[in-house]
Amino acid sequence: MGGPVALDDGPREDEAPPQRPAWKSVLLVLTCTLAMILNTASTNGISIFFPVIGADLDVAEELVQWLVSAFSLSSGCFLLLFGRLADLYGRKKMYVGGTLYMGILHVGCGFTHNITTLFVLRGLQGLGAAAFIPACLGILAHAFPPSRARSAAFATFSAGAPIGGTIGTQLGAVLTQYTTASWRSTFYLLAGISLLCTIGGLLLIDADLLSTETDRRVDWLGAFLVTVGLVFVIFVLSQGSLASNGWKTGYIIALLIVGVLFIALFIAWQYHLEKSQSAPENRHPPPLMKLSMWTRAKGKFAVVQIIAFLQWSSFLTWNFWAQLYYENYLQLSPVHTALRLLPMTIAGLSCNLFVMLVVSRMPLVVLISCGTLLTGLAGLLFAIILPSAPYWAYGFPAAIASVCGADFVFAAGTLFIAKVSLPHEQSLAGGLFQTLTQFGTAFGLAISTIPFDSIANSSESGGGQDGAPLAAYQAAQWTAFGFAMFCTVLAVLFLRGVGAVGTDERRKEEDVEGTSTPGNETVVEKELEVTGT
Repeated sequence: MGGPVALDDGPREDEAPPQRPAWKSVLLVLTCTLAMILNTASTNGISIFFPVIGADLDVAEELVQWLVSAFSLSSGCFLLLFGRLADLYGRKKMYVGGTLYMGILHVGCGFTHNITTLFVLRGLQGLGAAAFIPACLGILAHAFPPSRARSAAFATFSAGAPIGGTIGTQLGAVLTQYTTASWRSTFYLLAGISLLCTIGGLLLIDADLLSTETDRRVDWLGAFLVTVGLVFVIFVLSQGSLASNGWKTGYIIALLIVGVLFIALFIAWQYHLEKSQSAPENRHPPPLMKLSMWTRAKGKFAVVQIIAFLQWSSFLTWNFWAQLYYENYLQLSPVHTALRLLPMTIAGLSCNLFVMLVVSRMPLVVLISCGTLLTGLAGLLFAIILPSAPYWAYGFPAAIASVCGADFVFAAGTLFIAKVSLPHEQSLAGGLFQTLTQFGTAFGLAISTIPFDSIANSSESGGGQDGAPLAAYQAAQWTAFGFAMFCTVLAVLFLRGVGAVGTDERRKEEDVEGTSTPGNETVVEKELEVTGT
């Protein structure tokens, strides 16, 4: 209700970013990268000590899975809303508040002795990640205009994911196995990282600037519709295979229908709001997410987002079932499992360094299709794996190849998204990208669980500690392979013609021309010309 909210006087985000010394720019990038490390370690690293938590708190391991699911559920469902709030009211505020909030809850997780309390705290923690991850993408996009520095900043930020995986998985396994506090030690470590993020944000992130939008009202109805819809759908994907009657369980079917209905209503409401903005006496707030964003770059914005969704379905499906294969089928300890996954970290860092060096010269389609092909190779290797073969025959090359798609898609994809988004959309667009990766994780695990359970339940000859035969793990990995191959097909068919999304100094004059008026819609058109779209 009411008209547009007037902006206060002050510097606006369409103005050139403040000049800062090189050392401060480096520390700014490292501060945002540390937040990505925190997010990945908090999301995936917890799973390495599921058996220990289950034994300590006397809970079945399939229920302990909710420690990851609850975090991903709340994080994925609030990314869009918090991304929009960061664009409107301040990315620094969202970053500092989100990291501080997460640190406090990490301490709470370390002190709890009740699994229900732990589930609640993990669910609440996801809100912190939903606040600071979109803010990071907006902070970097504004602090570094299109240039080689922006390419380096986004590639470094992306490198935080494999480092976070190492801290959460490898270091978490060591702390769990060799410290008195056991699994609680990892939560204390993550609380310390959260505090470093908060301090770095306060000291190094530029002061928040006013949004270029003249109407800063929030579409709360749209936020409600999309959040409720995503909560229901992601919950169903996480629990469909665990329900008493599987996917045929009544409440699973009902919640899926309701979730899809809410998302459909959200899309219809966003269409109505975007159309009404041009009306002379419009009294509606701007849409939470303009549907026209999906048509940017002749629809390539949508294609990149879909590839991100399916790529994370493939990568996290491989990672999840590979970890269970090591721990449950081969019955390895958390430390030995972590050691077999350690090459992922080295490969991830190498991938992001490679992206940093070539993103200004290599076409987007080459980067993404090569990355998704390699992730598919990891799934293929585990789909045909022989337990009697040495680790170096299947496990090692799969660990190296698996992260290529994730890192190539994240680094190049977020650069492309930033390039075709306006200044006041950067955190929202980044939040949308992150939402689809979270959604893709739940989707991939849900779909791959179907063939796994089908084979495991129909087989009388068990394999590992959980009784599941080798064929069940292989069937799940065939699913990961299929997701990656479909990503490759999408990239080859629809991303041809997109040039390099990074900026080379040799094209500096052309890039300056394409970004000279960053508050205007023509920026997007000029940027698309630069990328060859």
